[in-house]
Amino acid sequence: MDSKPKNRNDVSFRPGGGFIFYAILLIILVVFSVVVFGNNYGTRETTTLSDVMRYIDSSDYNVSTVEVNGTKVVMTYTEKGSSVKKQLVQQIPYEYVDDLVDKLQTAQKQGKIETYDYSEPFDWSLIVNIGFFLATIIIVFMVFMTLSRQAKDSNSVFSFGNNRARLSNPDDVKVRFTDVAGADEEKEELAEVVDFLKYPKKYQTLGAKIPKGVLLYGPPGTGKTLLARAVAGEAGVKFFYISGSDFVEMLVGVGASRVRSLFAEAKKEAPSVVFIDEIDAVGRKRGAGLGGGQDEREQTLNQILVEMDGFASNSNVIVIAATNRVDVLDPALLRPGRFDRRIMVNMPDADGREAILKIHARNKILADDVDLHEIALSTVGFTGADLENLLNEAALLAARRNKDKVTMLEITDATFRVQMGPEKKSKKLTDKVKKLTAYHEAGHAVVLRATSDFQKVDRVTIIPAGGAGGYTAYKPIEDTDFYTEKMLLDAIKMSLGGRAAEEIFLGEVSTGAASDLKQCNRIATNMIKRYGLSSKFRNMIFGDDNDEVFLGYSFGQVQSYSDSTAAAIDSEIKSIIDKCYEETKRILTEKKAIVEGLAKRLIEKNTVDGPEFEKIYEADGDLDVVNSELAEEKAQAEAKKAEATKAEEQKSGETGGKDSGDDAGSEPIDAPVTE
Repeated sequence: MDSKPKNRNDVSFRPGGGFIFYAILLIILVVFSVVVFGNNYGTRETTTLSDVMRYIDSSDYNVSTVEVNGTKVVMTYTEKGSSVKKQLVQQIPYEYVDDLVDKLQTAQKQGKIETYDYSEPFDWSLIVNIGFFLATIIIVFMVFMTLSRQAKDSNSVFSFGNNRARLSNPDDVKVRFTDVAGADEEKEELAEVVDFLKYPKKYQTLGAKIPKGVLLYGPPGTGKTLLARAVAGEAGVKFFYISGSDFVEMLVGVGASRVRSLFAEAKKEAPSVVFIDEIDAVGRKRGAGLGGGQDEREQTLNQILVEMDGFASNSNVIVIAATNRVDVLDPALLRPGRFDRRIMVNMPDADGREAILKIHARNKILADDVDLHEIALSTVGFTGADLENLLNEAALLAARRNKDKVTMLEITDATFRVQMGPEKKSKKLTDKVKKLTAYHEAGHAVVLRATSDFQKVDRVTIIPAGGAGGYTAYKPIEDTDFYTEKMLLDAIKMSLGGRAAEEIFLGEVSTGAASDLKQCNRIATNMIKRYGLSSKFRNMIFGDDNDEVFLGYSFGQVQSYSDSTAAAIDSEIKSIIDKCYEETKRILTEKKAIVEGLAKRLIEKNTVDGPEFEKIYEADGDLDVVNSELAEEKAQAEAKKAEATKAEEQKSGETGGKDSGDDAGSEPIDAPVTE
């Protein structure tokens, strides 16, 4: 017999609950509906007194006896001139029974009938009323008991204020710090929290107070939730997980009640970790100019502030919260005593990305040509979640291509797939569109190669992908956390390379440079207004840089510079872009042969990878030289492969020819077995 207890939330195992209960309740309601709306207390027939009295008063009939049993009348009579007795059975309305009895008495006295027998009718209305009363009590009791049981469930009408956090026991949290890569400094900061949860007395003896709240903030996908789980996993304590949006409901006061329930349960389960994801959903600044003090979100925030400030020093409960927008949080949340330790989870650098790739590659079968270091260099700006998705996409591509291993080709294709979207190889392009796109992308690639010292071309393609007709992918030679003025100007030139190539080589421009122009205008604007990198407004910035998201705060703000300065800023932006455009056209004119050679190659092959682009650039666009070099490299690769295959066959032959009389203990473990 299965001794596993039934789930209390499964209605099929609750007394009075589930399908049987609701089926019985429905049957009872149907029966009472029929009784209430269909019961006329014995008036199933519409017989009147005249139908009965007609036989008694008529001279054509001789009525001998009349039996009145409740509302049923049985009359025995003979027709005049006949001796055959007949019976008439009729139902009469209950309210006519007394009148019928009076008429029967009178008829007997007058000699119209011989005898009559009368039985008092049973009053069913009393039974029906008692039945209604008892049934109502039973139904109300059953409904009350069902709702009372459901009040303990998370989805019932009485559970709005209950804790919605998902509780994980120590054995269920498998994440450790070894599963988190690219965040070494963040793990060092959290190691102290883990030590406190493990050995709280060591800190309490010295009078030290561990931070009650730890706020993890940074871009999405950098591993904030993973770090919180790792803290609980390393400490071996219970882990409460809840999102900020789980506190907010339509009813006012529900969020505050859930906060109280969450913290009360966390204290009971101490030591424990409470993780509030996306806390900015309820922790935004109060008094934003819209809404009031009765706003449900603000009530929830007030309760969080009270609960965190009310923790005892030995409560042994750590609250960890995560957000992508620390700038919008209420200052009261960030003061000492609440979230007094703030840890920024940064984007991983090249070494961090390589470590993350190694973790996510544990369950992937990678080919020998896969270089995780090279992948890390080509994925600048990727978070841990992006890298996990990258390897998963590569594995899907390998399976789709019926390969038994994930090769570097699949990872490269997956990288561009994640960045740009799937390529639309089925889309038919006219020769004119193909030529325009080829020169456009060739302009981007050549300008980038001629100007940039920290980036290199990774792939140039004219195959549509995502919303682009083609794209030029590039990757940095090394990571950098800042950009110089030359880097920004080079980026503007690279963005203008497509438009300039169209003008120089085709004599007309298209709308294909819309996103490029948006990019270079944004860079030029930031150079002047945010970085102070312009000759006219050197070391000056304009405007507020806090990206305020509250509408209420923007009502009273005014522009921090005059209209004439705004016009001068616009003029300076135009001057920067115009100078870069002229410089871009000069570069493309000088590298005309390279642009034409690359465009011709793109029209032929649709895609040119980084190594081939370098050959075209070094050969000054001479495709014959490039083809010769590629053919030579291919021949060398095939010769090397053949040599490796031959060496493997020789090794296999030597292993298979080994004397079977050799000592078994001297053979390698994976040696083939001969019979």
